[in-house]
Amino acid sequence: MPPTLTEWAFRLAFAPLEVEDALALREGTAWRHFPAEAPDRYRDLCSVAALDAYLAAGARTPPVTMADSARNGSASVPAEEFARDDGRIDPHRLFRRFDAGATLVVSQFHEAHPPLARFCRGLEKFFLHAVQANVYLTPAGAQGFKTHFDTHDVLVLQVSGEKRWRLLAGQPLPLPTRRTPWDSGLYAAAGAAEEVTLRPGDALYVPRGTLHDAAAQPAGEPSLHVTIGLLEPCWADLLHDAVDLLEAEHPALRRSLRSWRIGEAEGPLADAAAALAPLAEPALMERVLLRFLDRLSADRPALSGRGLVAPSPGPDDPLRTAETVLHHVAAGPEGGAALRWGGGAIPLSPDELEWTQRLAEGATPASLSEGALAFCRRLHAAGLLVAPAAAPSPA
Repeated sequence: MPPTLTEWAFRLAFAPLEVEDALALREGTAWRHFPAEAPDRYRDLCSVAALDAYLAAGARTPPVTMADSARNGSASVPAEEFARDDGRIDPHRLFRRFDAGATLVVSQFHEAHPPLARFCRGLEKFFLHAVQANVYLTPAGAQGFKTHFDTHDVLVLQVSGEKRWRLLAGQPLPLPTRRTPWDSGLYAAAGAAEEVTLRPGDALYVPRGTLHDAAAQPAGEPSLHVTIGLLEPCWADLLHDAVDLLEAEHPALRRSLRSWRIGEAEGPLADAAAALAPLAEPALMERVLLRFLDRLSADRPALSGRGLVAPSPGPDDPLRTAETVLHHVAAGPEGGAALRWGGGAIPLSPDELEWTQRLAEGATPASLSEGALAFCRRLHAAGLLVAPAAAPSPA
């Protein structure tokens, strides 16, 4: 049996690790180098030819940017040096900056390149958080960004060429987020740098907070790599969501702070227990996590299981849930269950819940029971079901 989309993406990202070992890696603070199983391991995900085609089709900034660590101050190359006033890329100026040593960066390339979109979707279904793909093409002997840390875990996939990475030991600023300011004084608190050279087919896992930089090898072809951003939420994100969710329901959270009584015995602190009590409700975290999953389904690329022309299935047509669509079954707004996805929520009767579970493995409408055909056609029309024979293989 061929691997599922999730199995394929996990193996491509983390082989030879088993699932529990990969989870332990993500829960720790150590970086790890994965030597190539084959030099062409990632060539189906991206290529220089794919970047050329993307630029030729009218790419803009952003998401296209450039970086050059040889610049004074910020490594970011001003957009006017490679793009027109309306944001469209000027190929001639971009080529000139690239030939002079600037790195081409295409952020969120998974939104424009189907192979990366499917790979990111497989990891999203595994980790249940957002995943993105940024692409970096660095001329030989050049370096794009200066030493820095990322505010999320990353997995670097070396597609072609070679790149030397320096990773500084320790994490001077543990677990930074997007709201964490950069402090150049962190260098002094970091340990000695370790070096690793990525060759085609290699991967490198770098947890957030690890100071690093990377430069293409002086000799040979340019270095092309894909950085997979693993955008996991933190507890602060969930608490922000919890407060937003409860504000409409609990007057105590909407009470005036009475800042004019700061310092008095009956001042704002006297109200703190009543204002914060709703955050301790046992069912709150379940509601917040469900809201998070709903947002994940709504915010990520749809990757529907159908195209524009999609004939309705017949009673004997094999169907299964579309692997590329983020969806989940949860409690409905008025009890019972609901199938939730980026297009909304579909209430499920007990029979429909059972059918949904069976369709995850594959079934025909006739094999389910009477009335299942109409339900299957509804899900198929929404792009939630696909004929297995018509679905593209993960690879």
